[in-house]
Amino acid sequence: MENPFRLTDRAAAQIATIVAAQQADAALRVEVLAGGCNGFQYRFDLDASRAEDDIIIEHNQARVVIDPASMDLLAGSELDYTDALMGSHFAVRNPNAASSCGCGTSFSVA
Repeated sequence: MENPFRLTDRAAAQIATIVAAQQADAALRVEVLAGGCNGFQYRFDLDASRAEDDIIIEHNQARVVIDPASMDLLAGSELDYTDALMGSHFAVRNPNAASSCGCGTSFSVA
């Protein structure tokens, strides 16, 4: 079965780099929270803790942890990492988002 949430090679490499620099056994926690200019917003944190019902996605040397409520809104999404002149950031390509704001960190669902 295909993962309900995917990481690009660029995102996996950046997560592995960040975790190695922190010298911790951590994963990138991706959450969807209420708020932002469109109703929901993404939050990214390094997290060494795990809840019993967390969903763990692994790709190459990287791990992402997502809680079940966030996964409902992230199903079918892809996490990428962009390193551009205007800034570097993680970006979620979410097919469930009906609209998103210009900053790319908040979205709404239909």
